[in-house]
Amino acid sequence: MSYPQLEVSLPTHKKIYFASDFHLGAPNHTESMVRERRLVRWLESIRHDAQMICLVGDLFDFWYEHRRVVPQGFVRFMGKLAELTDAGIQIIAFPGNHDMWMSGYFEKELNIQTFREPLELSVSAQGSTTRFFITHGDGRGPGDHSYKVLQRVFESRLARWSFGNILHPDWALWLGQTWASHSWRKNDKEIKPKFLGEEKEWLLLYAKEEEKKAHHDYYVFGHRHIELDYPVNDQSRIFILGDWIVDNTYAIFDGKAMKLHNYPHHSPEK
Repeated sequence: MSYPQLEVSLPTHKKIYFASDFHLGAPNHTESMVRERRLVRWLESIRHDAQMICLVGDLFDFWYEHRRVVPQGFVRFMGKLAELTDAGIQIIAFPGNHDMWMSGYFEKELNIQTFREPLELSVSAQGSTTRFFITHGDGRGPGDHSYKVLQRVFESRLARWSFGNILHPDWALWLGQTWASHSWRKNDKEIKPKFLGEEKEWLLLYAKEEEKKAHHDYYVFGHRHIELDYPVNDQSRIFILGDWIVDNTYAIFDGKAMKLHNYPHHSPEK
């Protein structure tokens, strides 16, 4: 299978940032607002050296774009994204399982290119090229067959059309947000999952299978809510980006190496 490809040049002293799993909107307005303000401060703090920002899925706990209606809220976050792209910073986004119904709004209004399939990103920096394989991670790798069936149903044209055209937007968004809220409680998002080990961590197994087909220096995923920097083989590493519910994790590529970082919960206002 061929994947979308993108090539970028990374000037000296510039960086590429990766983050995922903000789940804005959950578990309630008050806690989501605290998280949103923190994200905005983080985005402002990196604007001086960010060449590209990769948002790797589940930015929202639920998202659906009607033809003329988008979900209420998130104005600080969306405004900051627009401000950064207007300033010339390239931002790309990957729909996750909570915001899989992301459509043209991000591209039209925020100038953010979205990728539904895994992206092969080639970065030229300091005389060499580094290859990335990036996707949210839901439905990838072995197992989880029940979700994969559900994913195909939700991503079908019929499901998207029915949700957007049969139900009034208020009812549709209420239904989607209720479903997402149930998922939050069921999976207890505030308890960190654990690394399943080299033989069972399905995104690591998925990366190993993809590496057999074509070499990538870094495999970058969200979805699992764990922080992971782990070898795929002697030449490749997998990064799972954690989340912004517990640890405020993000990754930086500086042209030479990739590293995970944590943004402080009580960062100062700017």
